[in-house]
Amino acid sequence: MINEARMTDELMALVRIDSLSRREGAIAKRLAADLAALGAEVSVDDAGERVGGETGNVIARLPGTLPGSGIVLSAHMDTVVPGEGVVPVREGGRIRSDGRTVLGGDDKSGVAIIMEVLRTLVERRIPHAGVEVVFTICEEVGLLGAKHFAVDRLKAKDGLVLDSDDASFLFTKGPAADRLEFTVTGLEAHSGICPERGISAIQVASEAIAGMRLGRVDRETTANLGVIHGGAAANIIPKETVIRGEARSLDEKKLDEQTTHMRRRFAEAAARHEVTVDGVVHRARVAEVVERDYDRLHVPEDSAIVRDVLRAARQVGAPVTTRATGGGCDANVFNAKGLQIANLGTGMRAIHTRKEYLLIDEFIRSARIVLETVRLHGMG
Repeated sequence: MINEARMTDELMALVRIDSLSRREGAIAKRLAADLAALGAEVSVDDAGERVGGETGNVIARLPGTLPGSGIVLSAHMDTVVPGEGVVPVREGGRIRSDGRTVLGGDDKSGVAIIMEVLRTLVERRIPHAGVEVVFTICEEVGLLGAKHFAVDRLKAKDGLVLDSDDASFLFTKGPAADRLEFTVTGLEAHSGICPERGISAIQVASEAIAGMRLGRVDRETTANLGVIHGGAAANIIPKETVIRGEARSLDEKKLDEQTTHMRRRFAEAAARHEVTVDGVVHRARVAEVVERDYDRLHVPEDSAIVRDVLRAARQVGAPVTTRATGGGCDANVFNAKGLQIANLGTGMRAIHTRKEYLLIDEFIRSARIVLETVRLHGMG
């Protein structure tokens, strides 16, 4: 029942609309108009004002024909850089960019699937209990749209985010994550004339990092330091260095342990460095900012949404298995706010790179699964 050509054309059109984070105004306007034309009740929240963006989240409800609270379908409208002036190219069974930009299938493939499912429901008059759509902003810069979304606007309590790669997987588990920033302060001095009068902030940071557990810590836990900058010139002992990173784990206890380990490494490295200059003792010090970026995703295997997706997949001949992911998405935030939202793949590959592409057969398969899930969910 899915109109494959129409859905593919929709994706090709959507990726041509520039929509970097905080600049989703044009695509939000188009989607709001298309949703209204389908008979949905459409609104835009104030998330954009809160994050300094052009628009808020687009929320819509397509009234159902069956009793029940319905289902939530969500995808994000923003893309990463380089994402302006996208020229999509269809090549065999793939859609890719022309190589100058990302494709933006992350997550416009999810948006296109949702729009096609709604169009099919309306045109075919398929019985359902109602669909509530949330097209979010600023997912790529910290899940900000979801974080500023008020879930009490929704009647439904479970559903799907369409924002992962392989359409054969339903992600029901995902990590919690901490965001970390360390500012190491030393003492500046001339590096050639009197280096002994200084404390190198870069050296302190290097010692902390050298003994730190990073990368794949264990099966459930990862950690990374991704940004480091500091110093003023090659002939000055650097006074300050800033390091930013993250830690993630499917197990929140392990996450706390990893974050504590990273903090301790910096504290211990700083404690080893002091110098006395003109009778005054100077010690290296570390200022830290540690914040929980998002909570873990955990949707029970026996939940209604998981049962319905797996059953829908079997019925359309496209088996799906549940899986854990190491990535975070809007589903993490929605679940922390009391919903049960799993994450289904759309066929995207090599995301966040100029080599990004979409597998059309998986894209279509995902849409069929979502349509059947909506139908089954309405039957209870």
